[in-house]
Amino acid sequence: MPQTPPFSAMFDSSGYNRNLYQAADDSCGGLYYHDNNLLSGSLEALIQHLVPNVDYYPDRTYIFTFLLSSRLFMHPYELMAKVCHLCVEHQRLSDPNSDKNQIRKIAPKILQLLTEWTETFPYDFRDERMMRNLKDLAHRIASGEETYRKNVQQMIQCLIRKLATLSQYEEVLAKISSTSTDRLTVLKTKPQSIQRDIITVCSDPYTLAQQLTHIELERLNYIGPEEFVQAFVQKDPLDNDKSCYSERKKTRNLEAYVEWFNRLSYLVATEICMPVKKKHRARMIEYFIDVARECFNIGNFNSLMAIISGMNMSPVSRLKKTWAKVKTAKFDVLEHQMDPSSNFYNYRTALRGAAQRSLTAHSSREKIVIPFFSLLIKDIYFLNEGCANRLPNGHVNFEKFWELAKQVSEFMTWKQVECPFERDRKILQYLLTVPVFSEDALYLASYESEGPENHIEKDRWKSLRSSLLGRV
Repeated sequence: MPQTPPFSAMFDSSGYNRNLYQAADDSCGGLYYHDNNLLSGSLEALIQHLVPNVDYYPDRTYIFTFLLSSRLFMHPYELMAKVCHLCVEHQRLSDPNSDKNQIRKIAPKILQLLTEWTETFPYDFRDERMMRNLKDLAHRIASGEETYRKNVQQMIQCLIRKLATLSQYEEVLAKISSTSTDRLTVLKTKPQSIQRDIITVCSDPYTLAQQLTHIELERLNYIGPEEFVQAFVQKDPLDNDKSCYSERKKTRNLEAYVEWFNRLSYLVATEICMPVKKKHRARMIEYFIDVARECFNIGNFNSLMAIISGMNMSPVSRLKKTWAKVKTAKFDVLEHQMDPSSNFYNYRTALRGAAQRSLTAHSSREKIVIPFFSLLIKDIYFLNEGCANRLPNGHVNFEKFWELAKQVSEFMTWKQVECPFERDRKILQYLLTVPVFSEDALYLASYESEGPENHIEKDRWKSLRSSLLGRV
């Protein structure tokens, strides 16, 4: 049975590999090509184009692009039902008198299509209707041949394992979320329980950057490619079913990753605002500058940006006496790298460099590319908003979806990198579970460290002392 190639092989270096469709038997019509590139088609024709026959197997770039984008027009289970119907009808899989040789030729191709779907979009199969259709079609293929039976079994077992791992991950996230408490509450009730700071737990910035990379890669790995599309799902004007859209927005892993970014920013700000002494706060800032620099060197741009965001939060940036004691030259360089001007030009240049390094890498260490995630989502959002899903003639605008698939497939390559660093359970536990200050508590800690500078700050400080500490 043919193996699914890695994602990096899907799109060539000059862009995406579109020039691959002449071999298709365009018997159903409804597909529009220009210079052999598929630009648009009716939804029905695009579905037909996904289904293999004896002489044709769709190119992998097409499979990925269509499975990714089709959910803007129909549920995955509806697509799976149509694919199953076409396979059964066209190849006469339901006919006991059909030619066994014919089935032998087509079975591996249908099996390969199902394998690609289950490997790349496994979360689609959490829907029982999907699983039912998958098993039904797989059973029809496997009924005549022992080899196919084994392959089908292998495919379904692999899928079930993936879904079980996802469920475990979601349980861990839920547990972390349910036990997370506000730091100020903990300090008021059990002050002895938070006597350590992050430098006590991990004094080496490089080690902390490695552990942050562990968390980033683990969370990245669980994001399904379809979550990028489902985050922006809107009503398809040609779809009359008004009830179906709510259940398409399955973006939990993507949201959990954004929540992690926010937590890290608040953790950085909390660790800086906590120390009573100015020299300790300055030391903490310098420590995080070093961690951020190590993240940049590793290719972990998401943690880097979260750390910079934490240090730029108002409760931290207003600590002028503390910053006066900090050697800020290294911080200025990092801020320059992540400067948002010219649409993050400097960062995008650094990201391209890391992506290039990753392509030619000999070790996992050099393969790491963790993008600044909020910007990646923003790019995909603007790509989605900037072009219509359908053309005026009702055709699906496939040119748009090639571009979408190109961006998402690059991310797919990055998320599959295994973290080469050794895990440190103690540091990871601290990063994921130590209580952090809310925004109000950060301001209060900041004013307590360096008093208010004007009437507005004074009034806010009084109000915070009253509401958070019960003091006037």
